[in-house]
Amino acid sequence: MRELEHFPNLVTMFFKRAGEEGDKPFLWHKAGGSWHSLSWREAAEKVASLSAGLRRIGLKPGDRVMLVSENRPEWCLSDLAIMAAGCVTVPTYTTNTERDHQHILENSGSAAVIVSNDKLARSVMPGVVRSSQVRAVIGIEPLRVAQTGHVDYHDWNSLIAAEMPDISGAAAAATFGRGDLACIIYTSGTGGAPRGVMQHHGAILHNVEGCCIIITEDFGWDDEVFLSFLPLSHAYEHTGGQFLPIALGGQIYYSEGLDKLASNIEEVRPTIMVVVPRLFEVLRQRMVKAVEKQGKVPQALLKRALGLGAKELGGKLPFWDKPMDALLDRIFRPKIQARFGGRMKALVSGGAPLNPDIGVFFHSLGLTLLQGYGQTEAAPVISCNRPKAGIKMDTVGPPMPRTEVRIAEDGEILVQGELVMKGYWRNEAETERVLIDGWLHTGDIGHIDDKGRIVITDRKKDLIVLDKGDNVAPQKVEGMLTLQAEISQAMVTGDRRPYLVGLIVPDAEWARDFAEAKGLPADIRLLREHEPFRAAISAAVDRVNRDLSVTEKVRRWIFADEPFTIDNKQMTPSLKIRRHVLREVYGERTDALYKG
Repeated sequence: MRELEHFPNLVTMFFKRAGEEGDKPFLWHKAGGSWHSLSWREAAEKVASLSAGLRRIGLKPGDRVMLVSENRPEWCLSDLAIMAAGCVTVPTYTTNTERDHQHILENSGSAAVIVSNDKLARSVMPGVVRSSQVRAVIGIEPLRVAQTGHVDYHDWNSLIAAEMPDISGAAAAATFGRGDLACIIYTSGTGGAPRGVMQHHGAILHNVEGCCIIITEDFGWDDEVFLSFLPLSHAYEHTGGQFLPIALGGQIYYSEGLDKLASNIEEVRPTIMVVVPRLFEVLRQRMVKAVEKQGKVPQALLKRALGLGAKELGGKLPFWDKPMDALLDRIFRPKIQARFGGRMKALVSGGAPLNPDIGVFFHSLGLTLLQGYGQTEAAPVISCNRPKAGIKMDTVGPPMPRTEVRIAEDGEILVQGELVMKGYWRNEAETERVLIDGWLHTGDIGHIDDKGRIVITDRKKDLIVLDKGDNVAPQKVEGMLTLQAEISQAMVTGDRRPYLVGLIVPDAEWARDFAEAKGLPADIRLLREHEPFRAAISAAVDRVNRDLSVTEKVRRWIFADEPFTIDNKQMTPSLKIRRHVLREVYGERTDALYKG
């Protein structure tokens, strides 16, 4: 059985794999309607040349370099070249505002910025102009930006072309160790200003090594193909969607975006994907609607498959159910699996809690869905469900190999190991608050079950405490609401109040079908004023309430003005709701639900 070597740093790991894989394809992007690849050898040459170019223009070991780009091959190459030059990558989201970029530039003290195009440069350059530390701006594509006296401008391709591709020299220069800083990843901030998490080489390697053990033991290490969809500036994709494929000697395809994700999956036929729960929720809704349109027989098969899947996860499948299960394996599940490329080993969910019913749904259709758990502060994977440990959808699996987890007296999950960050960049007070005696205080509440699997109940800071002292986990309630066909998004609130109230975003497609059937206006802003529409949403909330405890029930609710999105700052780039933003927008209206 193949095992991953113990590398001293991420750069050495990359060059070792590049030497082994040679002319095999590594990075893929789509242009002109077809996929184009860059080989491992070509990638290594570009990384070696770019790292030399970065040193030539004055960057020194330890300098921070901000990287602002959409997912593309140049993102990976730039990240590796920054590290190969002994510098520290500072990834930022493409959705960041001018203020966000300026905060990160000032806080990180970045000496240079690599930006992919003019569109993204427009929100970055004001911060560059105000910065006294940025000395160079490098455009992956030619930039048409106003020149400023204290900053030198460089073309990404020209920097590479000006250097001889000395792969062996670049590899030999990577003398830094596992404890040295690799990147500063700024958290997307569900509750306030982002903080810079200092991830060292060993933290990311620890994650990668643990994931490789799981893949090897549970699935077999083969020619792995990844489809990169989540932002690479997010720790989850940075580790799981970039450095894990590098460790495995795999291929990375860069998705064209959410609107083309389904077709990209069928084209690329990935073996592993890392995704967030929100994407699974959207896919489930689309699949259910597609089956409903196909008639009663497919609907019956889906219902039967879901029933058998739930039984199987609860224990062994009874012998009398096995003939039907075998029939579904022949006539129903292959069609679903084909939509995911037909060779998917595992879909790994992380970044936010996954509703167990979503997990049962995909498992029932023959797709292996593994819920993981982690934080940026842990590089980021702490635990993951795995078949050999027994998949249980209301857990996040056992801790990763060589990772220690314990539960504090108040129920908080504590983590120790090489994966734990060095601290927050230039924020000693916050570092001392979460790192105590070598243990990372995650802020999550949970317990460990009798099989050693972690069960998360909620974020410590997100727990709603009702006026009589009852604790409610909002994410559980919100997850159940969004499983209803009528509801796309939801947030519940009620801290120090007698009961929960909700904020509801109706499902747009369901709303259009409802309006057409009832002869009502299709505009959802007008539709929500009609009593039959409100009654249908209320019925969906009531269905959820029937399965909730008294303290968890949503007693009253209002419609949101618009969907929660990244653009309106009501969701993070990893598609988690920003509660503090929603409370600012809707606080007065949700408070009014307690009056009269």
